[in-house]
Amino acid sequence: MKDACLSTTPTATAEEIRPDSRIPLGIRLLWIIPAVAVFCLVLFLSIGQTKLSQSALQFAVILVYSALIAPPAAFVCSWIGHRCYTKKLRYLIPLFTLALVAAATAGTLAGVLVLRWLGFFSRREYWNEFRDSWLFSIVITLVAGLSITVFETLRSQLQAATLEARTRQMEQERAYKLLAEAQLASLESRIHPHFLFNTLNSVASLIPTDPARAEQMVEKLASLLRFSLNAQPNGLVPLDQELKIVRDYLDIQSVRFGNRLRYRILVPEALNSVRVPPLSLQTLVENAVKHVASERAEDVAIELRGVADEAAVRLEVRDDGPGFSLAAVTPGHGLGNLIARLELLFGAAGRLDLKRENGETVVSISLPAGL
Repeated sequence: MKDACLSTTPTATAEEIRPDSRIPLGIRLLWIIPAVAVFCLVLFLSIGQTKLSQSALQFAVILVYSALIAPPAAFVCSWIGHRCYTKKLRYLIPLFTLALVAAATAGTLAGVLVLRWLGFFSRREYWNEFRDSWLFSIVITLVAGLSITVFETLRSQLQAATLEARTRQMEQERAYKLLAEAQLASLESRIHPHFLFNTLNSVASLIPTDPARAEQMVEKLASLLRFSLNAQPNGLVPLDQELKIVRDYLDIQSVRFGNRLRYRILVPEALNSVRVPPLSLQTLVENAVKHVASERAEDVAIELRGVADEAAVRLEVRDDGPGFSLAAVTPGHGLGNLIARLELLFGAAGRLDLKRENGETVVSISLPAGL
């Protein structure tokens, strides 16, 4: 439950943004004791509870009570606050109230003992003094304690929200950077001289015999370039849109490799609305074309599959190449970039896996269901 008390202390990162976190609590309490004593003295003078000639003596008495009530009240409230700082304020107020009442009671008992030892009143007047001071101590402690506690709690919650906002901003900036790198890599592969030369050469060869198909090839190339440029940095795209780009890419490569390149897309239509990171499947397909079809003269088979259950959606790209190891993938590589994007977008629920199965290399993307 989100409102439950935390059993651990805030993280080091959270502590870094708290202005008072490096100042010992005892030092921060020094101003509270005389401040409360002055406030009480002024209150007594204003209501005629004490005379101006007795103000010095009365101030000393109040200072004793303040010194014995304020520190334990502050330490207990601080202890509660640090362990329950994410709990809603309406749930914290009763806890703080009980802590302040207990601290006021214990501090008043101790204060009466100290004043009795200092000779301010006789032994027989002990309980009368306690009775007269106890209720007032509780009222002042609750007013001062709850005011400070509410302020500190709201400030802690504001700082926690600020930290969360900064974290989200950093993650968003990282997502922008990763997708920008993916877009750049995709665009570079599209305008790479070899790719452009092969594509344009294929288009040129089709113009005399099949001009309609040549026009389609140009449209597919334009679609690839447009998608590479227009993918949203912090967004996801429907799977059917990603598959269209994959088909366009494979169609262009099929003209280049001819009958050597065969591909099948076996993704159920029910998954068309699943949202995926842009250029994710296309990165896997391009990796298969580059490292299998481009490096051998034999036929190449590439197959895309999609399966889903209640927990996850799994998208696979299979090829009959020799395979590779994810451990050898560098961060700047297309697959390395994709791994980082999946982790950033989905945490542990999004991952890239690789395995060998029936002589095929299977690279798969796992995404959380319900996207």
